[in-house]
Amino acid sequence: MTMELTNYQIILLFAVGGFVAIMGSLVTSWVLRPRRPNEEKLTTYECGEDPTGTAWGKFNIRFYVIALVFVLFETELLFLFPWAIVFGDEGLNALTQGKWGMLAFVEMSLFILILALGLAYVWGKGFLEWEKPDVKVTDVESKVPESLYEQLNTKYQ
Repeated sequence: MTMELTNYQIILLFAVGGFVAIMGSLVTSWVLRPRRPNEEKLTTYECGEDPTGTAWGKFNIRFYVIALVFVLFETELLFLFPWAIVFGDEGLNALTQGKWGMLAFVEMSLFILILALGLAYVWGKGFLEWEKPDVKVTDVESKVPESLYEQLNTKYQ
């Protein structure tokens, strides 16, 4: 006697199998990993910068301006892609045959013109310019002596 599974049972089987595989790999890595924590390993680390001060630091307003300009242009491009694909498939013959008509072409040309004017405005105001920070090279060895590393590593082995 053969037993066939329904679609829902197959989906449930895949979900359970995926959960077991994920949990198995997490438990295996937790069991096999070395446990040698030290002060240096337990510190917060963010993009190669040592954390200083509180997390409530001030950000440059240009981050937000660039993000808003990006969202604005991305949204406008979402409206442009379907038109471009259909117009590209139909070609310029659609203008002459009246399928699309000149109204659609003029309307999208106006839309692209407004988009270009918006880009020119943002560029002209200098919102796309970015101030380059002064790079300060620090000597890591002078901050943390090698003996401290040796002391912490031998303490937690």
